[in-house]
Amino acid sequence: MNDRLQRFMLRGAPVRGEIVSLDASWLEIANRHDLAPPVRDCLGELSAAALLLAASLKFDGALVLQIHGDGPVSLLVVECDASGTYRATVKLRDEQPLLNDPGLHALVNQHGQGRFVVTLDPRTNSPNRQPYQGIVPFEGNTVAQVLERYMQRSEQVPTRLWLAADGRRCAGLLLQRLPDEGGTATAGDTDAWARMQMLADTLTREELLNLPSEGVLKRLFWQEPLHDFDRRACRFACSCSRDKVASMLRMLGTPEIESILAEKGSVDVRCEFCNEPYRFDAVDCATLFREGVSPTADHRNQ
Repeated sequence: MNDRLQRFMLRGAPVRGEIVSLDASWLEIANRHDLAPPVRDCLGELSAAALLLAASLKFDGALVLQIHGDGPVSLLVVECDASGTYRATVKLRDEQPLLNDPGLHALVNQHGQGRFVVTLDPRTNSPNRQPYQGIVPFEGNTVAQVLERYMQRSEQVPTRLWLAADGRRCAGLLLQRLPDEGGTATAGDTDAWARMQMLADTLTREELLNLPSEGVLKRLFWQEPLHDFDRRACRFACSCSRDKVASMLRMLGTPEIESILAEKGSVDVRCEFCNEPYRFDAVDCATLFREGVSPTADHRNQ
């Protein structure tokens, strides 16, 4: 089964792991954005990482990972939830061409102004479910390193990530060192965390991209007592809609909408995540500001 995430634990030791592989859902995203391979691969790695981190969310909401850059890439965004639904997009600076085969640092942190943002956006409004946002400086030369630094600094959870992506697939492996009950490590398999990292460090990019998840785990941890306790499907889905675009246009106000209509004859909006086009002609725009009229209604039948 492709496009799925699998969680596991090491029996008798406070080490948990997750592995994700994305095929059809990643192709859905990659085919909607005409990106140079280095940019595409960074977005794929961030997508895999977001799903790995979201799998441990214990609230009904979305995890949003953003890398804000000062290089040719101004923004990388992945939004996902614990169920495995995700979407992703990139913003580029036209005035800054890509170098030959640039790394992540050259893409987003050329002048040291890059930053990494993590947002937890709950879907329910209650005092106990407030949005959270963490912003940290850009640290690391790969997506995996940036996330590892964040987890160490902000969450204080020792975390390792192995990520890979190309034009047909993206995949990732996560390991975390968890405290035993009471918040501190106790006697037991005291070498487990170091041993699991050492084994995972032998994983190559080619293996991560070409082996099925079961093959990766068998290749790395065939002597380790792993407990597989959860599997879930992953899929691409965008939450954009004509109603949401209409609400955004209302916020612009009548003068701005009329100005766009006078210049272009229609208001055209394209979703940055899925590239779905939305067109509002003069009659559509008139209905935006009429109370009780849905923007999805067909004005031709009115």
